[in-house]
Amino acid sequence: MATIRPSSDLRNKYAEISAFCNTHDEPVFITKNGYGDLVVMSNAEYNRLCERAEFHRLLDEGLLAAKRGDGMAADEFFRKIEERYKSFLHNG
Repeated sequence: MATIRPSSDLRNKYAEISAFCNTHDEPVFITKNGYGDLVVMSNAEYNRLCERAEFHRLLDEGLLAAKRGDGMAADEFFRKIEERYKSFLHNG
């Protein structure tokens, strides 16, 4: 379930929001005047999100290369993926 807090909580309850984000690895949605304004998350969760986005970007790039005939052997591809994303693939 989404955690939604008013912008005043950033100033008044920062430690509580930080503890929540770091404990639950979930974002907190911040509203301003009743409307969505910001999303706050732990540094670790942000890094995982960026890694996941990069992983998907590279997969898309690989699919396009394969369609053009610029691919590589599957065993070489999976070896490179395993090397580069070892921690992501095993911790998910």
